[in-house]
Amino acid sequence: MASYNQGCLILVGILVTLSLPYSHAFWGNENKIQTAVFLSPKFVLGPGSVENRFYYNVDFPKGHIAVKSFDAEVIDEVGNPIPLHETYLHHWVVVRYYVRKGVEISEFDDPRKFNESDYISGRNSGICQNLGQFFGLGSETRKTSTHVPNPYGIEAGNPAEIPSGFEEQWMLNVHAIDTRGAEDKLGCTECRCDLYNITVDEYGRPLRPDYKGGLLCCYDHTQCKVKHGFEAVRRTLYLRYTVTWVDMDRSVLPVKIYIFDITDSWKRSRSSTGIIAEHECKVEYDIESCDATGMGDDGCIDTRRISLDMPFGGYLIYGVAHQHSGGTGSALYREDGQLMCSSLPTYGEGEEPGNEAGETLILESNYSRIRHHTGVMGLFYILVADELPKPMHALHTVVQTQDSIMVVTILWAAVALIGVVAVIAVAVHYRKREGEDGYEAIGM
Repeated sequence: MASYNQGCLILVGILVTLSLPYSHAFWGNENKIQTAVFLSPKFVLGPGSVENRFYYNVDFPKGHIAVKSFDAEVIDEVGNPIPLHETYLHHWVVVRYYVRKGVEISEFDDPRKFNESDYISGRNSGICQNLGQFFGLGSETRKTSTHVPNPYGIEAGNPAEIPSGFEEQWMLNVHAIDTRGAEDKLGCTECRCDLYNITVDEYGRPLRPDYKGGLLCCYDHTQCKVKHGFEAVRRTLYLRYTVTWVDMDRSVLPVKIYIFDITDSWKRSRSSTGIIAEHECKVEYDIESCDATGMGDDGCIDTRRISLDMPFGGYLIYGVAHQHSGGTGSALYREDGQLMCSSLPTYGEGEEPGNEAGETLILESNYSRIRHHTGVMGLFYILVADELPKPMHALHTVVQTQDSIMVVTILWAAVALIGVVAVIAVAVHYRKREGEDGYEAIGM
């Protein structure tokens, strides 16, 4: 069953969003959108098998650029998209790093195994040390929009940020599970240890007795249990990723990437500073079923909340959650309870591909407890800008009601008379087209 996140519905508060999907007022004519499609190294999967490889020095646009979107999907040798009920894309992530010039890195080399002086991490700005990726999603990837609204972009290749004598490179991690013929498809995708017959991790260390499922049981080359007698061919697959970008210039406002984790064990204290070293992000957790707990008066929903003191300020531009099957949504709140961003999943019903500083923030993650879940995640990915565009032309504010969207266009014009600024607001209503994802204009 496919799912995808609708992303942020409403963003308010000190961290403010300004989306400019219809305006090119801040976009120079010379700043053309460019697109490139790349393939990961090939990987081969048979029924029940697992791919969890790390590929270094992968293809990525060159130069000083601003990334506008980064999308990915699993395909076969002839380019056909592979549905999730055959190959489950647990996650894919793209990480930046710097390597000393002259040090040869192949796609299967881990530069961290080289001399430490030859490798420098280029992680994001987030507070979880083990979640340093710039881009990444999972099974929801096909229908989750990754577009960064104008005039913002994710900066890469900035010569001023690349250490002297080093070059910027990118690592791609692909974690895919072949569920063809699986005895328990959901159990395989949730990496239940009994289905993989795993008692030690990939380094040979014994697992905790209470560890029932998660990443430690579905590492590279493990095998999930398939139905007796089931046979299917091993097939060659790729992760196809599409990057759109513009050349970086003064018309583009860079954003910083932050990833929050619902399992972050940080607690506020008198001595706490909010720095990365104080945060322990476990990435995954388990959900007990209603039957196991004997409690169902909560609607059989597992709700978890954490409070985080953020060591930054800025303007929230984009946000989206990453959850697994059973997730019912995630949200980000201000300390006073005001909703800033809500990310909701939609589950497909078919089998075709794609239908399947100073601010305290509250992160919430919700899962169904109708059945037991192992190794689920509750991550929240946001983009934050240090500044807003100068109000010289048009800004668009989107207000969503139950069945319509109002786009308010605010036109700023410098008026010489008495030195005032005239503000003209024009409201255009958009009604949701029945049975479709888009909206249509219905009047002023």
